[in-house]
Amino acid sequence: MNDNKRLLASGWGTVLRNKRYIVWFWLLNLLLARFGAVGFAKSAGAMLDHSLYADRLTHGFDVGVFGELLFHPDFGRLNSMTTPALCFAVIFFLATAVFLPGIFAGYASTYRLPREDFFRACGRNLWRFIRIMIVAGIVMLIVGGTLFGINYVIGDKAEASTNERLSLELQTAWLAFTFLVMTTLRIWFDLAEADTVLNDQRAVRKSIAAAFRHTFRSVGRLLASYVAAAAMAAAVLVGGIWVWMKLVAPDNTVGAFLLAQLILLFLLIPRFWQRAMAVAYWQQQMLIPVAAPVSFEATPAAVPIMPVPVESSSDLPPQTPDA
Repeated sequence: MNDNKRLLASGWGTVLRNKRYIVWFWLLNLLLARFGAVGFAKSAGAMLDHSLYADRLTHGFDVGVFGELLFHPDFGRLNSMTTPALCFAVIFFLATAVFLPGIFAGYASTYRLPREDFFRACGRNLWRFIRIMIVAGIVMLIVGGTLFGINYVIGDKAEASTNERLSLELQTAWLAFTFLVMTTLRIWFDLAEADTVLNDQRAVRKSIAAAFRHTFRSVGRLLASYVAAAAMAAAVLVGGIWVWMKLVAPDNTVGAFLLAQLILLFLLIPRFWQRAMAVAYWQQQMLIPVAAPVSFEATPAAVPIMPVPVESSSDLPPQTPDA
């Protein structure tokens, strides 16, 4: 329990010291969303500017009217409106792959990471991150598809039972198990990304293998921390929707826009908190300490003392008597 609290506290402290990353990603998301909504705005504006549908959508949201609007012949093709949104969603995904290495480097730094070092880390690890994301996508697709397939089989078998609530209960329990499994996979690849950046590991397979060992060695501690952050995200979403329904008037489009953006901003915090916890765990458990070099003080070599020869009397020149 103390280890969980320390991991949560370390990650939260890192997020508070680097709040600018969350703001940058929120602004990037807002900008790309604006471009992605251009197709829908043009098609909707061309029709709603001269239609009574606008009044029933701005003074309250009528789902039936909105559905009828989408399939109206004059509204335009749905592909022309959804394609820009899909393209900019892919761009946001690629931007995440580009900037995440710099965020990991900033989280591990004990000082404010300079802009040059941030972008250097992004460029150095871009291809490594793409490889990790490809592996993560394959693994999650296989595991997720298998789990959801089993959930369908459970529901199909439970419907044959006389207990009407059995299908719902079993499927809910299996979905909770699926959430825990998929969260564990996210932990695995978050640690792999952190190790790749912070250990400057060119061979990403080594980082993936090391992250796999540490994930399942400390799965209880890591999973509890990630689930706590996910619970925070769920609380933000539910609380934001409740405030929207209770305090924002149906015709208050400005208030609805501001509240929606505030909810999206706060929803980014748990995800960045999880990445900060991955960096904190790497520093506590996966960092290989480097031994400090030992310096030896040079001692002067002993100089042998040679004996001074003493001249004998036989070696002296003969003395002549004085005249």
